[in-house]
Amino acid sequence: MMSTNKVSSFEYSYSGWTNQAHITLVKEISLGSLFDKYGDILWENGAHKYNVTSFIGEINEILLGRKFSTFSQETLDEVIGKLRERGNSNATINRKMAALQKLLRKAFKMGDLHSLPEFRRQKERAGRLRILTRGEEDRLFAAIGDISRDALGLSIFLVDTGCRLGEAIGLKWSDISNHRVTFWITKSGRSRTVPLTERACGVICAQKEHQRGPFRHIAQHKFRAIWNEAKAETGFCNDKDLVPHALRHTCASRLVQGGIDIRRVQMWLGHQTLQMTMRYAHLATTDLDKCVAVLEHRA
Repeated sequence: MMSTNKVSSFEYSYSGWTNQAHITLVKEISLGSLFDKYGDILWENGAHKYNVTSFIGEINEILLGRKFSTFSQETLDEVIGKLRERGNSNATINRKMAALQKLLRKAFKMGDLHSLPEFRRQKERAGRLRILTRGEEDRLFAAIGDISRDALGLSIFLVDTGCRLGEAIGLKWSDISNHRVTFWITKSGRSRTVPLTERACGVICAQKEHQRGPFRHIAQHKFRAIWNEAKAETGFCNDKDLVPHALRHTCASRLVQGGIDIRRVQMWLGHQTLQMTMRYAHLATTDLDKCVAVLEHRA
């Protein structure tokens, strides 16, 4: 038997089994207060936490700082509707909902909320995968190098490791050893280690003067500004898909086109699901001759 009676700004919940009763007292709380309470526990300092802070702040503003002890499905639908009215794409809404869901789950586990809504991923449009050819890379990187040698080194590292910009900038020297790099702070929350190309190793060696890490002295917004300036210099200013993340797409495409199986590409990129990696599958080689060699083999 369950009953809930709301009294002032508190909520009492009763649950009984045979002759036992369990009573909890839950105070209504705003989303902003929940983030103040659990934000530092759930997210490490860095670019991702900066974005999450903005996301939660916007949702709290949409709710007008409303306090609650149950985050209802109607409230969630209200937030999604308001975000869509503000021009947010489904992909952007999904990122904001991921942050909200993580925060609410923590609050629920800690007893700050009685129940959670069902989060459903919004259908995203299949975006264009912008991939750099070798010639385009040479032109763009030459222009970046003319502006900043550090930005050039970071660009090379991004395309040769396929890591995200925030993952590279967050690296410490202790994350790099024996020609391998370990990314600890990732979008999926799972660490991964990948070997470095000779070119990437050369970049790392050239950054030894920076004590905190190879790229920690580079601010994301400054790198993007240099990237955009180099785009303008090389005639790519109208190519909206040519953003720094295209270097990750380029790395993935080169692995697939080079015959690396899709599972290994998934591990290299740190994708949570194989489905995320399958968008590169159409780039795989159609050369089936090596299959015959396997079948011809006799023990």
